[in-house]
Amino acid sequence: MPKSRLFLGKPATPGKVYGAPGAGRSGFISFMTAVALIALWFVVTRMGLIKPIFLPSPVAVYDKFIEAMTEGVANSTLAQHTGASLARVMGAFFLALVTAVPIGVLMGVNRIARGLFDPIIEFYRPLPPLAYLPLVIIWFGIGEFPKIFLIYLAIFAPMAIAARAGVKSVSIEQIHAAYAMGASSTQIIWHVILKAAMPEIFTGMRIGIGVGWTTLVAAEMVAASRGLGFMVLNAAQYLASDTVIMGIIVIGFFAFAFDLLVRYLERLLIPWKGKV
Repeated sequence: MPKSRLFLGKPATPGKVYGAPGAGRSGFISFMTAVALIALWFVVTRMGLIKPIFLPSPVAVYDKFIEAMTEGVANSTLAQHTGASLARVMGAFFLALVTAVPIGVLMGVNRIARGLFDPIIEFYRPLPPLAYLPLVIIWFGIGEFPKIFLIYLAIFAPMAIAARAGVKSVSIEQIHAAYAMGASSTQIIWHVILKAAMPEIFTGMRIGIGVGWTTLVAAEMVAASRGLGFMVLNAAQYLASDTVIMGIIVIGFFAFAFDLLVRYLERLLIPWKGKV
């Protein structure tokens, strides 16, 4: 009976009898899926099956993109809106990176730190940012800091939990072997635990940057005058669906681009992932 091709994207690697489930490249399939969706968008709007106020045509969205780049929308150009949002998201991301990862690692290696931080993180992690947005405004006002702080809180929890999970995934045999060779506790953490936890940490970074972009719209509800989230919210008030869709596409583009960047850094910095 011939072997099923369901799980095989290409012939099995030499030395392997069976291909792994899900093996093979899917880039072409993803590209064709995107092309099919855009083509369906063209057909539906061209035939008038959906009113433009609900779903404008791709041409109308493109024209709005050009207008936003040149003349601007909501009192700023698209570049200015994008720059403001990038500054907020990336500022919150790097702030979370230098705080959440060390705390997550500390939670994994120290029971006192775990007892201190775990209840706090697990309590607020499931809460939607809009739930504690009023409290952030009361505490910090309506300036730039509360916007960044709101995004920071959303990113912090998944990154800290991922770092802690990475520490817990370290093989105890590796730790015992390092101790047997005379390594100190600091060397164990730095050279054994942290390196072994890197794949989980990068997963937390990918999740965190995604959560940061999803929190952007909520953050820019706080008396913002620029930003992609502000632009989308402002357009929604006037039922300008072409601007809304254009803003969603731009946000999605940058979120996807940063995810690809983190994936690239992951392959570059931890080439052993999935091989040991």
